[in-house]
Amino acid sequence: MTTNPDSFKSRKTLKTGGKNYAYFSLPAAEKNGLKGISRLPYSMKVLLENLLRHENGQSVVAADVKAVAAWLKNKKSDREIAFRPARVLMQDLTGVPAVVDLAAMRDAMKTLKGDPEKINPLAEVDLVIDHSVMVDFFGQRDSFKKNVGMEYGRNGERYSFLRWGQQAFANFRVVPPGTGICHQVNLEYLGQTVWTRKIKEGKKTIEYAFPDTLVGTDSHTTMINGLSVLGWGVGGIEAEAAMLGQPISMLIPEVIGFRVKGKLREGVTATDLVLTVTQMLRKKGVVGKFVEFYGPGLDEMTLEDRATIANMAPEYGATCGFFPIDAETIRYLKATGRKPARVALVEKYAKAQGLFRTAKSPDPVFTDTLSLDLASVEPSLAGPRRPQDRVSLANAASEFATALSEIFNKADDAYRRVKIDGTEVSIGHGDVVIAAITSCTNTSNPSVMIGAGLVAKKAVERGLTTRPWVKTSLAPGSQVVTDYLAKSGLNKYLDKLGFELVGYGCTTCIGNSGPLPDAIAKAVTDGDLVSAAVLSGNRNFEGRVHQQVRANYLASPMLVVAYALAGSINLNLTKEPVGYDRENEPVYLKDIWPSPKEIADTIRKAVTPASFRKRYGNVFEGDANWKKVKVRPGKTYQWDIGSTYVKHPPYFEGMQIEPKPIADVKGARILALFGDSITTDHISPAGSIKASSPAGIYLEEHQVRQQDFNSYGSRRGNHEVMVRGTFANIRIRNEMMSGKEGGNTIFYSAEYPSGLEMSIFDAAMAYEKAGVQTVIVGGKEYGTGSSRDWAAKGPKLLGVRAVITESFERIHRSNLIGMGIAPFVFEAGKTRRDYVLTGRESIDIPGLSGKLTPRMKVVATIHYPDRPDTELPLHLMILTADEIAYFENGGILPYVLRNLLAA
Repeated sequence: MTTNPDSFKSRKTLKTGGKNYAYFSLPAAEKNGLKGISRLPYSMKVLLENLLRHENGQSVVAADVKAVAAWLKNKKSDREIAFRPARVLMQDLTGVPAVVDLAAMRDAMKTLKGDPEKINPLAEVDLVIDHSVMVDFFGQRDSFKKNVGMEYGRNGERYSFLRWGQQAFANFRVVPPGTGICHQVNLEYLGQTVWTRKIKEGKKTIEYAFPDTLVGTDSHTTMINGLSVLGWGVGGIEAEAAMLGQPISMLIPEVIGFRVKGKLREGVTATDLVLTVTQMLRKKGVVGKFVEFYGPGLDEMTLEDRATIANMAPEYGATCGFFPIDAETIRYLKATGRKPARVALVEKYAKAQGLFRTAKSPDPVFTDTLSLDLASVEPSLAGPRRPQDRVSLANAASEFATALSEIFNKADDAYRRVKIDGTEVSIGHGDVVIAAITSCTNTSNPSVMIGAGLVAKKAVERGLTTRPWVKTSLAPGSQVVTDYLAKSGLNKYLDKLGFELVGYGCTTCIGNSGPLPDAIAKAVTDGDLVSAAVLSGNRNFEGRVHQQVRANYLASPMLVVAYALAGSINLNLTKEPVGYDRENEPVYLKDIWPSPKEIADTIRKAVTPASFRKRYGNVFEGDANWKKVKVRPGKTYQWDIGSTYVKHPPYFEGMQIEPKPIADVKGARILALFGDSITTDHISPAGSIKASSPAGIYLEEHQVRQQDFNSYGSRRGNHEVMVRGTFANIRIRNEMMSGKEGGNTIFYSAEYPSGLEMSIFDAAMAYEKAGVQTVIVGGKEYGTGSSRDWAAKGPKLLGVRAVITESFERIHRSNLIGMGIAPFVFEAGKTRRDYVLTGRESIDIPGLSGKLTPRMKVVATIHYPDRPDTELPLHLMILTADEIAYFENGGILPYVLRNLLAA
């Protein structure tokens, strides 16, 4: 702050609640040279304020600020800016490896004769332990207690490590297990809309007020955009750099305006709305762009509904889905028990900055727009494999029948049933074996959670029960949810239908759905059934929810209950009964569906600010289990060489003060050849660990019993496990494998000119031993999905030098650079098929050893075994000067470490 030249004379003082806050005024900057900035989208105003506040003549100069104002002319820009978020949010699966890296950086700093305590978060960091609970027990009163016991038993080493981090690092807070999902905790408690920070300037301490901003190590960080907090998901690698004071380098984005008008019809939920928005924006094409919502429909939309839409930004492909501050924002801050002084500051600051929207506010200028009449939204699901594949409730059954034939190739036995051992019951294709009320997307929204409770109440009163093959679960994103369900008396009806509390955390949506009952699992496997899951989540990629469940549908919590009653996706719930009452009379969905008034009346009585204040009053303390976790104090971590959860990573081994020159790629073999839409779920290790897999063999060699393998996610702090699970997804399709699924490839060498089939890990190790470089080749949208740093760390440790595709997902491209892997795209319009790549070829890529420039073109060479060499024009997808610096240092962490060492 002390070096800020304040080129636009925008520094002012705001008085509220008897306190003075320094701030950088957008209206003042407009008067002093930034003409027209009041017409910018609200999200762009937040970026502009960030630049004004951090102007220092180095990473942020006056020309950067002017470039944002100049954006108004063309509504796009190729200017690179440095964004500094106020804080960082982490969940435990991505947070543990980040803390592992920080611990290793402290060791490296010590080895290089620097001060280890220079490795310390400079921005506030909150890590919420929410991704480790699994649904092992369900449908019982003590399911929650048993699952928590299992969680601590499996994760003691990880939790001990995080408690070490809690005491070792400044500005680092840990929200213990059993509290909630990071995005819901962020929405209900951590997020402030307007942030404050005290800065020492000379002998004075000045408190600054500025927009709350963040990055998170989970792609659904965007949920907080509903509270007018600008933030998005980044990889753990990028987040670590932000923690250590590095700005996030980004191009000034295009901003797509999404206009809403009207009001949702009775019987239509926020989930139906978000699935419609996701489908529309995915069709529009908003990858790498900001989306901002505007229009008169905002006055009819609760903040909880807005957060539901913002949450799904990764599913519609945008960097963020932003909602401006308005009266509804203020209502929500009060309703969730925020301090009155903070609420008053938010309102006064937003109005002073031109950041407060009213019905009379003029529409901002956007790059492009699209619109939706809320009254046109219909009850919907999304599936069976992608969140953007919306189907209307009326057509869900017929669409599944089409998918059964065209996607799953089961047209010939669509009606076959398989008997469940020990019962007279049978199941078939499309029967729902998992019905889960889960995920931050919907459990943060009382309208659909109370709605689910009312559906359950009406169903129980009619004598309906859940079908016997359905595994039911309730895993809300915060303890406030169970408070208001209990206060309204609706919890007992959900319990009767099997939706007992199983945990507070991210469960089914990330594959922590736990095992199916043995008899059900056997029937599904032996019968080769396309069974279904219905979950109130945001991700439904095949193999993600459960490895035995192939058709997965996103739906509102209310429809989750309905499908648990019906037991099958094959029924048209708009016409066919969900079940039969005690008199064997049909009961239809409309008979048990609550009215908007019933929902609103229940919310008014049951959801109170007092509950939020109570639940978040001691949010960092944890329960008795957490307090018993042992922790070794110290500023550097005492690594346990016997640990199979937390190991010292190799990223800084042999690191020197000056980076080594980058070598060109020569004679590289294709480690794997992929098609379109390879997600980070395919690349990064996730889900359960098979005993026959390289990771399973490693654990058995280290005396870990198969029942104690836990999940890949829980072992992200052990690179030996994770590298063995990279590309090991059972549904991944390597085109070198003639249509076979799974993480295998063909290894080629002089000894095996015809190739030898083996796991991708084993092939990578064999190439490394032989001194042969490797590359990955893919299609469109490579790396979509969750912001998983191991999708980049894994390939790095496998020895991959470059990834060549048609297009990349934003976060994954950044993560590859952050690990020193070169991302290339084919010349426009070209694909792997144009070059008839089979995996038998080797590739040379020149140019990496010379001067690197953003988007530079190189001409690679393909060496075929049976035809002349061919030129392969490629573009290096390193977009900014900062990214070049990261790449030239071997990754972002070595770059940061060298800078801190020199400071």
